[in-house]
Amino acid sequence: MTIRNDMKTTAAPTFVTRLAQSPQDRLAAQRLRYEVFIAELGGDGPLVDHAARLEVDRFDAFADHILLLDTSRPQNEQVVGVYRVMTAEMAQAAGRFYCAEEYDLTPFMRSGLRLLELGRSCLHAQYRGGAAMAHLWAGLADYVADRQIDLLFGVASFHGTDVAALSAPLSLLHHRHLAREALRVKAIGPTALSMAIEDTDTLDRLAAVRKMPALIKAYLRLGATVGEGAFVDYDFNTVDICVILERAAVQGLQHKFLQKGAARG
Repeated sequence: MTIRNDMKTTAAPTFVTRLAQSPQDRLAAQRLRYEVFIAELGGDGPLVDHAARLEVDRFDAFADHILLLDTSRPQNEQVVGVYRVMTAEMAQAAGRFYCAEEYDLTPFMRSGLRLLELGRSCLHAQYRGGAAMAHLWAGLADYVADRQIDLLFGVASFHGTDVAALSAPLSLLHHRHLAREALRVKAIGPTALSMAIEDTDTLDRLAAVRKMPALIKAYLRLGATVGEGAFVDYDFNTVDICVILERAAVQGLQHKFLQKGAARG
């Protein structure tokens, strides 16, 4: 994976994106995930290490971890952004993709496309709303290009499990952004639910958009579509949707960040 190094003024962050290369790198990713998903958002899980403040699951050992570092910070605090990614080969070694517990991925597996699952994306609280996400996506674009990925997918989350409070954005996703039939994976399991909660004629679209997390809106701007149905994850305190980025959107991601994004170091 290409290392990106973007030098700023001394008052600004110095961003580098690279793959985790050591157990220490993975621990740094898990530590940041704990601060975001557990301490901040109230999630939990069977392998979460509260004593060490690490958000861990069984897929970590099989996946790649794209790290965003701010090298202007002390060395033990430099990881400020994370993406966990899994190719089909990694998923086979792990036994399945992470989100196969929430969605029937048969349409993806039959597509013949080179797949990449995205997960555990997060930023340190001090780096949200600025350039950090663009730099993390630049690292993702490098990874996608290097491996000639055709289809990106993964669960993206709404915070909280109050489905009634999320009826507008979920309904908008169902009515306006469903994936085409050939790739329309469907939510499964006892907490799966329909996203067609509100009728399209009475839906307040502006209010619905305002309730969407920034990451989901960013995926939609790239041309993402979504699977059918949502999944309530009570352990993680979220309502999950499956985001799907097809070839045109993948190429758009590559073009935006490989051509216009951060200069290569």
